Amino acid sequence: MFILQTIRKDFPALSQQVYGKPLIYFDNAATTHKPAPVIALVNEMNSFINGNIHRAFHCLGTMCTERYEEARETVRAFLHASSVEEIVFTAGTTAAINTVAFSFGERFVHAGDDIVITEAEHHSNIVPWQLLCERKGALLKVLPVNHDGSLPVEQLPRLLSKRTKLLCVTQASNVLGVMNPVKDIVAAAHACGVPVLVDGAQGAVHGGIDVQDAGCDFYVFSGHKLYGPTGTGVLYGRQELLDEMPPWQGGGEMIAAVSFEKTTYAGLPLKFEAGTPNFIGVCGLKKAIDYVQELGWAQVREQEETLVRHATRRLQEIEGLQLYGAAQPKTSLLSFNIAGIHPTDAAQLLDKMGIAARSGHLCADPLMRRFNVQGMLRFSFSFYNTTEEIDTAVDALKKIKQLLSCQ
Repeated sequence: MFILQTIRKDFPALSQQVYGKPLIYFDNAATTHKPAPVIALVNEMNSFINGNIHRAFHCLGTMCTERYEEARETVRAFLHASSVEEIVFTAGTTAAINTVAFSFGERFVHAGDDIVITEAEHHSNIVPWQLLCERKGALLKVLPVNHDGSLPVEQLPRLLSKRTKLLCVTQASNVLGVMNPVKDIVAAAHACGVPVLVDGAQGAVHGGIDVQDAGCDFYVFSGHKLYGPTGTGVLYGRQELLDEMPPWQGGGEMIAAVSFEKTTYAGLPLKFEAGTPNFIGVCGLKKAIDYVQELGWAQVREQEETLVRHATRRLQEIEGLQLYGAAQPKTSLLSFNIAGIHPTDAAQLLDKMGIAARSGHLCADPLMRRFNVQGMLRFSFSFYNTTEEIDTAVDALKKIKQLLSCQ
């Protein structure tokens, strides 16, 4: 059963105070807190079960290797990938996107080609493609965002051409919270012969994706946004593409044989996992996925939908408040501005009241310009948040509005 107060006890960070106030944590889109089973496993491995993987035959090395590869199978099942060879562990979403930008780019992108992204992307899904285009003499094209936060998928055929090598799209905007129709986007791109990378940083935490059903060629996400350790991430890639892509980094473990004349590379997925990976963190990510799956994705989504509905209703009580991203379906985050109040001023005052919120450009400068604002204030919810916390935060915003309006 989904018993909220029992679940909250699994997250020690939620019991602390900030400036003498009980912590209300509404910055889950940036990073989530870790449940006790994840913390315990990471502590256990750091304390006792610590041996470098894939290279030692002693007990600790063998145990860590087995746990690491069990984590790969857990992620494969989570994403419904066809094989573990398609699951590459990285340091996070940013590292995964950069891996594709370099490796796929080296193999498939040439002068005069183009890469298509959308106006709703996080900087991590913009800058690597700009760097690739600069290296290769390629062109970056952008699909705009509608005023309600949806994407005009019907415009894609006009953007895509025989010179388009990749379409990159977020599964869910970290600013607008809008879930994009990934399957429709992939179908439109594939009809033009264009592979698709999906940024799942804001999607994995809400149940991930069936990569085979969606048809995407690459899918990336971060562990720390999915109740796992920082410094962990995943790159799913269709095996035929990964086979053709050269390694991004060279070093230990990604090789089959090394001589001064020539190096041959290991098979998938180790070809893309040079050096000692964050194997303890990856095992913590497995534990995090297990934890949420035991709660039940349906129950998790139901709680998050309850929270975002309640927050939407309560925030609309504040005169002069504008919400961004009205399109459905949405994840459990809301970005907004209050007329006459700078979002960073509001965030700093909320912090003094024990409420952690995010403000600023939210790593999405182009989207801020699209809506003609300098920044936004964002509340992002997890299943461990409560409607009572939302009520407290809305009341705090009303006090802040009254305070700043008097100055």
